[in-house]
Amino acid sequence: MRSSLSGLIKIAGVVLLQVATFATAQTVLYDKSRVSCVSRQMNVPVEAQFKKFTARIAFDPARPEAGNAQIEIDVGSFDIDNAEVNDEAKSKPWFDVRAFPKATFVSTKIEPGGGTQSFNVTGNFDLHGVKKSISFPATINVTPNTVTVSAEFSINRKDFGIVYAGKADDLIRDGVVIKLSLNVARKK
Repeated sequence: MRSSLSGLIKIAGVVLLQVATFATAQTVLYDKSRVSCVSRQMNVPVEAQFKKFTARIAFDPARPEAGNAQIEIDVGSFDIDNAEVNDEAKSKPWFDVRAFPKATFVSTKIEPGGGTQSFNVTGNFDLHGVKKSISFPATINVTPNTVTVSAEFSINRKDFGIVYAGKADDLIRDGVVIKLSLNVARKK
């Protein structure tokens, strides 16, 4: 009985340590980080970035299955360097930022991907009020001071209810690539 109680206490300690590591506020190094999306209009790639986002990453390359990540994007910070297009993208037919101000990704699984810094990440992506499970490869590097994540994944905007109703929107392709380049300071 004493042995199983001791084991339970150890497991609880490990779980609490993982939760504390994840819950600790982390500083995104914004000068070294970027979240962007690439769409195609008339088959020409157009890239925009999101100026405001947060990221929390708890990761040990020796135990990737214990890692987790959460990214929250302020969709209203969409910037394509054109005020008119920015306003249109934030409007109801597209992002509808009044109703859906945030997009989030929360990992559910991280596993080795075949290289020392290559991993496969699975999680829930919530955009425009629609939550879908997605998986993508990522390069994750941990140093004593930072965790860096580089990844990109494709979505179909219509799967998330982003459709320009009432007009043909076929000049804008359905596929959108989300690019993540995150550099997060590690808590010591």
